[in-house]
Amino acid sequence: MEAALKKIIAFLMLLISATTPTYAALDVGDAAPNFTAQAALAGKVYRFTLADSLAKGPVVLYFFPAAFSVGCSLEAHEFAESIAKFEALGATVIGVSSDDIDTLGKFSVQACQGKFPVASDNTQSIMKSYDAVMALRPDYANRISYVIAPNGKVLYNYQSLNPSRHVEKTLAAVKDFSQSKARP
Repeated sequence: MEAALKKIIAFLMLLISATTPTYAALDVGDAAPNFTAQAALAGKVYRFTLADSLAKGPVVLYFFPAAFSVGCSLEAHEFAESIAKFEALGATVIGVSSDDIDTLGKFSVQACQGKFPVASDNTQSIMKSYDAVMALRPDYANRISYVIAPNGKVLYNYQSLNPSRHVEKTLAAVKDFSQSKARP
């Protein structure tokens, strides 16, 4: 009886920890680590550098577990469909996963519709610096989105394995930033 009770308690603790929101290590106001990585845009591979993109405006940096999985494809499609709204606000969008660059080259054409780049972090150095490694599956990135201001500070973060609200929430954060710059 006691062993069964312990198993039930352990299961409930696991269930609670899986359903309780966790928070990204980088909080609002923290410095976002700079990085350079191989990225693919519309199938073409190039070197993406965060600092270069920040020189143009805010950056939406989102981490996703695996190219071509259902949730990641859905999220990339939603970012692609909203990219004009991000660009109108001067923002750059980049996705990062541990997939190899050849896989991401194909993903950038199909799911991303050639509208924004995705970067390969097969060494997980970027994921680790942003605390974006999935705890239960450490070979994969966790689904975390950051909005980074041109000064390199985190403006916003959102973490949820459900891909459905990342675009909506990051776009709202970019709009808030844009409006705060316009106010005297």
